[in-house]
Amino acid sequence: MHQRGCSGEPNRLPQSYHAAHTRDLDIVVGHLRARGEGPLAVVGISIGASCLLHWLAEARRGLKLAVAVSPPFDLSCAAARLNRGFSRLYQWHLLRALKRDLRAKAARGVALPVTTAELETLRDFRRFDDRVTAPLHGFAGVDDYYHRASPRRVLDRILDPTLILHALDDPFLEPGAVPGPEALSPAVTLELARRGGHVGFVGGWPWRPRYWLEERIPAALADLRP
Repeated sequence: MHQRGCSGEPNRLPQSYHAAHTRDLDIVVGHLRARGEGPLAVVGISIGASCLLHWLAEARRGLKLAVAVSPPFDLSCAAARLNRGFSRLYQWHLLRALKRDLRAKAARGVALPVTTAELETLRDFRRFDDRVTAPLHGFAGVDDYYHRASPRRVLDRILDPTLILHALDDPFLEPGAVPGPEALSPAVTLELARRGGHVGFVGGWPWRPRYWLEERIPAALADLRP
């Protein structure tokens, strides 16, 4: 499933998606089930992993397994981490893409909470989320958004079998923001790797690259049956 605006087709609405957006995922799963096609499992990555965890926390979903890769457990901590050191390169890259999409929306006459001139002054995620993400999606402000949309606070509500894969050197998050066993429901298993970055998990680089997620996720799904 492509998130809104991520498929190459323009998203013509002012709203996009955010770390706790579950409606689109629910529609896709419902559509597949109406066609008798499952799904048995759902895999989410990064912000998609956060959306998946929130969706699972809303109700029992009847999945055999859910896999969440590198979720930003605490959005406030993630925003602070991305504004420090080498991680600012990721922030710059992601914000550039978000601003490009918003400028395209503005050019099509979509009403936005900021002008294109003000958009250029938003140089970190905290300011961007306060001026754009929060007002577009019904949050009172950045602190309200970060609190309500952080997946860490809903992990104890998940009832479907769930595997979370995360690396302690993730440049999007400090290790201290990773939840301990007390924050997880009995249905959730958290696998922590010492290294792996953000959705990377590449070993043997550059001579014999090994893409660990391409092994671990299929292995987790291999024994599932309807």
